[in-house]
Amino acid sequence: MRLTILTIICTLFILPVIAQVDNSYNLMPAPSSIVKNGERFSITGQFRVAITGNPDARLYAEASRFIRRVSEKTGIFLDKQGYVKQGDSSVKAPLLLRVKRPGKLVLNENEAYILEIHAQQAIVTAETDLGAIHALETLMQLISADEKGYYYPGLLIIDSPRFAWRGILLDVALHFMPIDVIKRTLDGMAAVKMNVLHLHLCNDQGFRVESKVFPQLQQLSSDGVYFTQENIKEIIRYAGQRGIRIVPEFVVPAHTTAILCAFPELASVKRSYTLQRYFGVFDPVLDPTNEKVYPFLDKLFTEMAGLFPDQYFHIGGDENTGKDWENTPHIKAFMKEKGMKTFMELQTYFNKRILPIVKKNGKTMMGWDEILQPGVPKDIIIQSWRGKDAFYESIKKGYQAILSNGYYIDLIQPAEFHYLNDPLPKNIHLSLEEEKRVLGGEATMWSEHVTPETVDSRIWPRTAAIAERLWSPQEVTDVNDMYRRLDFVSLELDGMGLKHISYKLPLLRKLSNGYDTKTLQTLVDVIEPLKIYERNQGDTMYTVFSPYTKLADVATPDQQLPRQFSSLVDSFLKTRSGDLEKKIREQLTAWKENHAAFLQLLPSSPILEEGKILSENLSRIATSGLEALAFIHQRDTADYEWVSQNMAITERAKEQGGRCDLQVIKPIQKLIKAAGGNEDPHVETQGTQTFVLDKIQIKRTTHPGYGQ
Repeated sequence: MRLTILTIICTLFILPVIAQVDNSYNLMPAPSSIVKNGERFSITGQFRVAITGNPDARLYAEASRFIRRVSEKTGIFLDKQGYVKQGDSSVKAPLLLRVKRPGKLVLNENEAYILEIHAQQAIVTAETDLGAIHALETLMQLISADEKGYYYPGLLIIDSPRFAWRGILLDVALHFMPIDVIKRTLDGMAAVKMNVLHLHLCNDQGFRVESKVFPQLQQLSSDGVYFTQENIKEIIRYAGQRGIRIVPEFVVPAHTTAILCAFPELASVKRSYTLQRYFGVFDPVLDPTNEKVYPFLDKLFTEMAGLFPDQYFHIGGDENTGKDWENTPHIKAFMKEKGMKTFMELQTYFNKRILPIVKKNGKTMMGWDEILQPGVPKDIIIQSWRGKDAFYESIKKGYQAILSNGYYIDLIQPAEFHYLNDPLPKNIHLSLEEEKRVLGGEATMWSEHVTPETVDSRIWPRTAAIAERLWSPQEVTDVNDMYRRLDFVSLELDGMGLKHISYKLPLLRKLSNGYDTKTLQTLVDVIEPLKIYERNQGDTMYTVFSPYTKLADVATPDQQLPRQFSSLVDSFLKTRSGDLEKKIREQLTAWKENHAAFLQLLPSSPILEEGKILSENLSRIATSGLEALAFIHQRDTADYEWVSQNMAITERAKEQGGRCDLQVIKPIQKLIKAAGGNEDPHVETQGTQTFVLDKIQIKRTTHPGYGQ
């Protein structure tokens, strides 16, 4: 029996009690609730969309785009492709969108939707067109196929976001990201229901927005790469059609070398200023005691605030070393006169001076958690990056806040790490009012070590896991299922034109200096760039002009093959399946034999010399893994000496090469330990002696007098 709207509304209240979240589909983010009805909606050439109610005009454009995407994904020729007609509630179009009112691009707008799919019709019901746009993305992910063709499974989905602020910070200052990167990032965000793009628009390396009030900024402070004001308007229009807000960041008082190149008279220290070519934290900072600084910022912020319609205006406020203030006589005298004991008190003075400028332009000020100092008004937003303690401190002190700590996707950490990082975990005890001040979170994509060609591979697909954490119910935490769906979503994003997968082949060809990339691909599939800040050792290895076309650039975070191989090994050690053993042996053999082919690449591609140690170590540990398999297959037990020697080989294989490291060491170590009779190094067996070899337990099965 078909569900009526009244039934659906009632279901909103009873589903949390009678149903668990169903993740059996490839949806990401996982909806709040799914109920199957056993029906099937076939997608045919008669597929159409009709819209009723009072949506914003953007919904018609998004519905047209949706029809085109369905056609491209299925290969079905849809008559009047992209055509959307408007009618009344009796319209019997295959897909009907019912929308009550236009959605506003503001914080806490209603983004919920209900999706009913039956054999003859799919119906979306939403308060705003923003909810309907999210429903269209759910429908794109739900397209299924079998021998009968493409179809939608019969479902009732009731869905709404857990947090109102679900964002990505994209840094376009350290390395400039042109408009096509911005647009495809917005497409990816819309696909996983994110709704805020935070643009970091200036730093020590460049000022990236055209100023008509101060043209010196683009003339002297941009290296000639920046967004025109028309570019900014185009980005805002493009984002707005997808229901995404654009929040600008103009960082002050530190990270202002670019500004000081054009206006050195505003600096705390009188010196010659040139654009910074390295990455890191530097001393140049605006002079808060110079009264000329504030009229300058008033004019600049007023101009920039007029470009960006969003309510929020980010002023940075982070990573001020304080050295240029503490070492400057007139600033020290000012601090003494005002009774200031620390430079952070002076920065608070500065923030209080610019807050009226931001407010005058009808904006709410945002800043990184350094701006959370005594006396700062409560009507600002804190973006927390330094730690959870600062985040919850700001919440408890009455500030609204968003979390970025734990979402730094430029640090090459696995999706699992980000996925389990919750802005409101169960072990945090806040009052209801305090919980309301947790607005959500932002993934942060700093661009020190990415270019327009590689940036997608650092954002996607891992950010889809963050999107789920910020949208889906708190209980959705199954990491294995997350990875299952993440692999699917990654292909979906690739099909939309994002380049996190497709960028690899051209770069592999460049590195191999030829068309045959199989040998290099075999190595690249099992390495990842060094994590956290290890790649740029001492902040002096790279400049803005360094080549980002090396092994560390073609290698991607959280590689799929190492995860799959690790899972394969775990399953084999539990089951001793012959089929699994065969797959493991085939993979290890391929890795063992790959090094000889890799060496043949080096004469014609010296750039790969830095990866030689990785290839050699991969071959060595694969050999160890094959020997371990032989012991296990023969039901023999390796002696202590063999285990010790081969564990040492795997430990040496942790050496980096080309600022990358191998990702298949742990599963091979498991095989070695299993060959030695130690299935689980974390569980001691009664009566069994164990040794510790570099923090890894090795069971002693022979040589009873060894080490005594």
